[in-house]
Amino acid sequence: MRALYQEHAGPLLAYVLRLVAGDRQRAEDVVQETLIRAWKNAGQLNRATGSVRPWLVTVARRIVIDGHRSRQARPQEVDPSSLEDIPAEDEIDKALWLMTLSDALDDLTPAHREALVETYFKGRTVNEAAQRLGIPSGTVRSRVFYALRSMKLALEERGVTA
Repeated sequence: MRALYQEHAGPLLAYVLRLVAGDRQRAEDVVQETLIRAWKNAGQLNRATGSVRPWLVTVARRIVIDGHRSRQARPQEVDPSSLEDIPAEDEIDKALWLMTLSDALDDLTPAHREALVETYFKGRTVNEAAQRLGIPSGTVRSRVFYALRSMKLALEERGVTA
């Protein structure tokens, strides 16, 4: 097998380089695959009466063609470097903000928290929140006012400033 490599690898590499438009890495891969196939079929090649080189050239050409066809069948790969240019939102900051906000909400009284959740987080109007909570709208307004004031203080205690 070493003799096969020494005798045919150089000329085979030169031939394959022309087939792959000078891409040395691809050419070396094709030559390596060709020689592996020659090694696997050594029994048949030893029985061959002529030169082994035509067989090697044919196998190499078929490997190049198969590679070309498989690249045509697969969707084109995307270069990940362009994705690095797209700014992405930092999810850690968002998670920390939500944890801080949740912690500050826990400091409110249940009545204030309910009014704030209904109006700010669920997006209901004061009248809708009042109907849902079963209390007058003026009470909802009052609870929201005091809840926001308490939230501001609770957030300031946690280092959040406007």
